Amino acid sequence: MTGITLFCHRGTGEASFKLHPFLSPERLQHLCRRRGSGRAMASATATKKMREEATCSICLELMTKPVSIHCGHSFCRQCIEVILENLQGTSSLREPQCPLCRTPFQRASLRSNTQLENLIQTLKEIDRERLCEEHGERLHLFCEDDGQPICLLCERSPQHRGHRMALVEDVYPGYKEKLQAIVTKLKREQDYCKFLKVLQKDDIRQWEKNIELRRQEIQSEFRNLHNFLDEEERAYLRRLQKEKEELLARLQEREASLVKQSSELESLILELERKCEETAQNLLQGVKDTLKRHSDVKLKIPKDPSLDPQTVSNFSELYFDLKKMLQRYQVSVTLDPYTAHCELILSEERRRVTRGSPQKKHFSIKRFHALPCVLGCEGFTSGRRYFEVHVGEGSGWVLGVCLENVQRDRDMTPKPQSGFWAIRLCQKKGYMALTSPPTPLALKEKPLLMGVFLACEAGLVSFYNMNTGSHIFTFPRASFSGTLRPYFQVNHCSPLFLPPPLESF
Repeated sequence: MTGITLFCHRGTGEASFKLHPFLSPERLQHLCRRRGSGRAMASATATKKMREEATCSICLELMTKPVSIHCGHSFCRQCIEVILENLQGTSSLREPQCPLCRTPFQRASLRSNTQLENLIQTLKEIDRERLCEEHGERLHLFCEDDGQPICLLCERSPQHRGHRMALVEDVYPGYKEKLQAIVTKLKREQDYCKFLKVLQKDDIRQWEKNIELRRQEIQSEFRNLHNFLDEEERAYLRRLQKEKEELLARLQEREASLVKQSSELESLILELERKCEETAQNLLQGVKDTLKRHSDVKLKIPKDPSLDPQTVSNFSELYFDLKKMLQRYQVSVTLDPYTAHCELILSEERRRVTRGSPQKKHFSIKRFHALPCVLGCEGFTSGRRYFEVHVGEGSGWVLGVCLENVQRDRDMTPKPQSGFWAIRLCQKKGYMALTSPPTPLALKEKPLLMGVFLACEAGLVSFYNMNTGSHIFTFPRASFSGTLRPYFQVNHCSPLFLPPPLESF
């Protein structure tokens, strides 16, 4: 298929043609005719003169609904009506005069100037039409390679030499159809995005409901446990709360993503709809870049997270494997010889203590002088701590924890007010928690291995029978004011032994 390149001689409107590989001779001849007439109408001098003729001398704007008066001058209908109304509002009886030549005229002489109104409409169309920024010519051609509308002079420039060309009026419908197809696609994506936003809100409500149900389950189960299990409940709930916050944050982030995408889709749709309403030249200006940027826009659907809480407590394990749970916090406790009463005898590994005859020991301000007591070497100020004491078949002892600075030089009953949290076994009164007053403990089975659990931040001290895995007693919540140390009081024929961690008897 052959084509021609158009060359128009300035000033004459005549055209000569030579072969061009992209446009047919018939199309370019037609274009030449259009260009010649367009040049005549859109020339700067002619346009300026027409604009002067069409400008109202009263408001200095292009006339709106122009009317002519008796002398032949034309004005905006509204402008001339204002002059008539102002004159009518005065007491003067003189006739209205033309604002340009002062010729008198009557209201009845006003005539609509249809030809001038058509000229004004043409001028407005010329104003709206996009022209070549370099040559000031109308953009008749569309360069397929550069994706831009160009004028006939641009077509002959080196910048566009050898490029594929088409008439703007030929390619305009196709590109407009492509843009409208993208708008349709984006609207479908937006509708789907709105649907997902509704589902997302339902997911958040369901997630809140599931979390609340799980919280109620955990609380109901943990109410059946005592003391240590209360601490475990709080630990589980903290983990559940953290899980809730983390997943809820992800759900809200997912919702925010959908809201953002919806807004972006709305902006793209409005942008493309406005572009589709533009003139052919404006629509085609940068249309390939617009298509490239927007044709692949697709809703990014965030991954659906699981709405089933992952924090699950195995209550059967909590009930029947208490020892295993406590041993997670077990520490190794040894006896401090510098605190031992003179009647107490410590084994070489300092894990066993018995009571015998008074022994000569070097002086220490840390030593107990009135009561047959000894402290553990380890001090506790934070966290959870657990240690075990083998009491065997002994008939009398006291064990627990105490503040490091308790009095050691006088006889007294250990109690929380004095810095002691301990339980006691005596032949007359049996097992007692040394509260104030003491609390008798009715134990079904005699414990041989005692467990002591300390939760420093929670202010709890609990005791367990580790032969059965059962809870014995927990002191009321306290606020510890210093370092706590293991505390032991030993009677005759009732030795105490501190087994290493993870050993059982």
